[in-house]
Amino acid sequence: MKHAERILPPRAHFTTEGGLGVEVAKRGRVPLVSIRLVVQSGAATDPPERAGLADFTVRLMRRGTARLDADALNEAVEFVGGTLAVFAAEDFVALAVTTPAEHLPGMLDVLAQMVREPTFPQHEFDTERDRSLAQFANDLDDPGLLADRALQRALWGTHPYGHDVAGNRASVQRMVREEVVAFHRDRFGPQVSRLVLVGAIDVASARPLVERAFAGWKGGPTEVAVPPPLTQTAFEGKVLVVDRPDQTQAQVRLGGLAYRRGEAVSFPAQVMNAALGGGFTSRLVREVRVRRGLSYGVGSSFESMRSAGSFSVSSFTKLKTTRTLLEVTLGEVARMRERGPTRAEVKKAQEYLAGLFPLRVETNEAVASALADLWVYSLGPDWVDRYRERVRAVTRGEAAQAAARFCFPRPAAVVLVGPGEALARAGEGLGAVTVVPATELL
Repeated sequence: MKHAERILPPRAHFTTEGGLGVEVAKRGRVPLVSIRLVVQSGAATDPPERAGLADFTVRLMRRGTARLDADALNEAVEFVGGTLAVFAAEDFVALAVTTPAEHLPGMLDVLAQMVREPTFPQHEFDTERDRSLAQFANDLDDPGLLADRALQRALWGTHPYGHDVAGNRASVQRMVREEVVAFHRDRFGPQVSRLVLVGAIDVASARPLVERAFAGWKGGPTEVAVPPPLTQTAFEGKVLVVDRPDQTQAQVRLGGLAYRRGEAVSFPAQVMNAALGGGFTSRLVREVRVRRGLSYGVGSSFESMRSAGSFSVSSFTKLKTTRTLLEVTLGEVARMRERGPTRAEVKKAQEYLAGLFPLRVETNEAVASALADLWVYSLGPDWVDRYRERVRAVTRGEAAQAAARFCFPRPAAVVLVGPGEALARAGEGLGAVTVVPATELL
């Protein structure tokens, strides 16, 4: 049997006394270590009416612990030349640290404090909430962001994946500190978490450092909260218009449901998508931009999560050419659905994807992220190493089947952002039209 090429470094695993799984990958000669702690309690676990709580909680975790206030925490990281970042996604939240190897013990201690004993000071809570509300106000001036938010709503509706990770103005305004404390208590714990270390460290050296830093961290949830699947989009065969009267261009989004993360169909789907709209020489770029000059930017993509996923097309154009752009785009997607890609397109897509992939795991941080994803989505240890092999093995027939399955076999959800009256006319005939003010999305 042919062995998979080695892209990720060899790894070693152990579990702390409290149940935290740890993965260590020794890599490279530069004396740096990247650390990533992922907790499987992302935005999909936000309580009803509290969209954004997971994101808000993880952001506040860097604003003070029982032993370090926000300034002292930041100084501890900066003093050693390290970096610290926190972020949230639909299925998880993550805390990421990069540090010189000689300061790994201290940085593991800081990370452990953040996850084990955050204090969520009231004044930091108030400041972060004000910052979030100000950002929502700024987001009103970004039509592309509004279109992406509207597409999420059009696809998922009230499903746990149906709100932005950051929440919205109303949900954040309603939050109180006690809800953040409760979310951390109820959703964080070692048994739904994973610690990944990549760089100038081996498992023999890492184990005592991790055991010391995370000693006593136990309890919390024992099972991951899994969102239900979704079989139909909220705006299937309908048009959602976000009214922005001052816009001279229209943002256009088309979307439908696709595969969940880790499905084998992702490989032929990605090959098909590279031919349709995922590359600079794709059909959509050729027909929309090169031949007709309807837009400087057009593309298609898949987004996959634990329980479900989506396929979407994104572009923008002048108001007067909105209908033309919709017709051309839907026509190209339909042709791909009905006939699939050509053999030449499949070969070109395979070369493009196989050549690009190694660039995504060049750094320690990227490797740590990839290893965390393998665990979060149960992808299997060879998912990354065999990626290029599996891409190259895709047949034209498999790519055509993926096209038939995902290229809007059911009517797409259509999102348009711009002057409501004009875009409502542009969407006529594509389904029932709903016009909403931009403020409704934030």
